[in-house]
Amino acid sequence: MAAVAELEVLVDDVRRLVEVESPSLDVDACTASAENLAALIEERTGRAASLIDSPVGPHVHWSGGGEPSVLILGHHDTVFPLGALAERPFRHADGKLTGPGVFDMKAGIVQAIHAVAELDDASGVEMLFTADEEVGSAASRDLLEERAQACGNVLVLEPSGDGGAIKTGRKGAGTFEVVVHGRASHAGLDPDAGINSLIEAAHQVLAIASIGDAAAGTTVTPTVAKAGTADNVVPAETRVRVDVRVTGPEEKDRVEAAMAALTPVDERATIEVLGRIGRPPMPESASATLFPLAQQADPGVVGVAVGGASDGNFTAALGVPTLDGLGAVGGGAHADHEWVDASTLPARVALLRGILERIPAP
Repeated sequence: MAAVAELEVLVDDVRRLVEVESPSLDVDACTASAENLAALIEERTGRAASLIDSPVGPHVHWSGGGEPSVLILGHHDTVFPLGALAERPFRHADGKLTGPGVFDMKAGIVQAIHAVAELDDASGVEMLFTADEEVGSAASRDLLEERAQACGNVLVLEPSGDGGAIKTGRKGAGTFEVVVHGRASHAGLDPDAGINSLIEAAHQVLAIASIGDAAAGTTVTPTVAKAGTADNVVPAETRVRVDVRVTGPEEKDRVEAAMAALTPVDERATIEVLGRIGRPPMPESASATLFPLAQQADPGVVGVAVGGASDGNFTAALGVPTLDGLGAVGGGAHADHEWVDASTLPARVALLRGILERIPAP
């Protein structure tokens, strides 16, 4: 019965967070989310959290007191716009939790709060939940890097890998936008007077895709294209968004140089390349001291390196030991069908608590 009661409390707390929407860059919504989250933290731990204002909404910081030794890092913003909750309200059915942001990462936040609350001594533990991870962490990066360095170890609450795997490494990631500038003209009366940016962009998309290197684990993927203004107008401008993932700093430099060197096939067109690889790689060596603690806490846990990026990329790049993927077990991150396996919540709380108990005091 105790396990059932524990699960019910965990589910209710997840519901509480999910039912306060927190789309990135909506300051009012993220403020309400931060206040709700801070209240939950205080209720469960008995210690108040602090709200740290930023241009994108408040970050939530909690300290157990004492000299810090570990930072639990997460984010309370989500990719879903206001109104998503009305379309997909929180539900607990057939063993699954669903609702906007439940997997990435409100269930993970609840797991962390309960893990900390269960510690006999939480001194040395800090929690930081930022308001802008989903949009690049520009307003929180300095803060999270400062606290990571002060604490000396970082546990990241991004959702687990398949089957509950912990993420021991991540690729570096970035987004580029390639803007092809041409010249408009009437497509029927005088097409040759124009410079067709869409045709030029087609050449560039092929060149961009060829920058990837499967052997090196580097992916360069054109993802979104926008061109033209009307059916009968030669398009003067085409924009192509490009997702890039790299495994090491050498590939980061190579890809950035290759993107900068893109040259138009039609010499009358011009090309502008915006963006960069903003999140450095998180090498598996970053988790070398922390993953064994997870294995001690749960001998069945496995580690996996993944292509997605998180704030753990930033902390690992500072040389701070970082272990990621300690959040919820489920699937469908950033999709309308995202879900969490409710039955795993208590075990994930126990895993995180076990790691925290094994991190040595500074």
